[in-house]
Amino acid sequence: MREIRTIAEIGCPVPLTNRDTVLLGHGSGGKLSAELVRDIFLPAFNNPALAKLNDQAIVRINGTRIAMTSDSFVVSPLFFPGGDIGSLAVHGTVNDLAMGGAQPLFLSAAFIIEEGLSMDVLRRVARSLEQAATSAGVHVVTGDTKVVEKGKGDGLFINTTGIGIVPDDVDISADRARPGDKVLLSGSIGEHGIAILAQREGLEFESAIASDSAALHTLTHDMLQVTREIRCMRDPTRGGLSSALNEIAAQSRVGIELDEEAIPLREEVKGACEMLGLDPMYVANEGKLIAIVDPNAAEDVLAVMRKHQLGRDAQIIGSVTEKNPGLVIMRTPLGTMRIVDMLAGDQLPRIC
Repeated sequence: MREIRTIAEIGCPVPLTNRDTVLLGHGSGGKLSAELVRDIFLPAFNNPALAKLNDQAIVRINGTRIAMTSDSFVVSPLFFPGGDIGSLAVHGTVNDLAMGGAQPLFLSAAFIIEEGLSMDVLRRVARSLEQAATSAGVHVVTGDTKVVEKGKGDGLFINTTGIGIVPDDVDISADRARPGDKVLLSGSIGEHGIAILAQREGLEFESAIASDSAALHTLTHDMLQVTREIRCMRDPTRGGLSSALNEIAAQSRVGIELDEEAIPLREEVKGACEMLGLDPMYVANEGKLIAIVDPNAAEDVLAVMRKHQLGRDAQIIGSVTEKNPGLVIMRTPLGTMRIVDMLAGDQLPRIC
């Protein structure tokens, strides 16, 4: 296969961003988000824990490895098939900890409320958040409440912080992928993003599509009981499967080759994406994970994933390669190869 070059290598005559203002696409989890982190936040706050650019920071305090993450949830609408902003806040935060191999323990929850929000809505969200936390075995131990003027907050935003503990012999990071490693995916993609879009736009499909929102820490726990040779884990939320794999390829300086036919995709999601002109590789998920695993352990990890309710449709979808470092390339059903690049903008904003 001939060498494949990226836009960054060959140059692009049209600027991808307006550098003077923040765009909606800067929150996409794609190229603009990466640019925002690289140009604004890393120079301001750079330190070894942050520089790894993982879903969580892992620091050592008095000999104990602590995982910490922070997240904000601005999903619109607040309630959707399969979840709501309250349960989503718990699942998203727990999952960011779990992708570092941590056992989640505690959460904070800060509510930014727009004046005029119904008390019944706020009560329903708080109840859902509490139920999701209880189910995940974590405790909401602190928080904050702010109210902004009507028209300044779009109902309700939630900010969370999560804390967990990481075993000493677990070393999971996006810069640890090695050539020969296998790429595992825990299940079908695109369900969360399509469920949000359908609810937001009043779309109806032949089969109902619900969000896959779920806490993944019990799945990652089972995987780590099989082997500690799990190099990287990511939950492909904003920017979808594409962005998560591109981040790993870039940080590990490796290529990733995928088999499109091996990627689980429900027919109703595939049909919805085709109708709406969306690529499921870029559609958000809230209950799936990617794992980069040593090839000698991949089949054993896959087997234990399939025994778990949240991994029963898991597949090996590709491998890590020395070729084309920093790129994700996918073999199509026609036998051709295409680059799976990070999204430049945002094909579906406000999904988490």
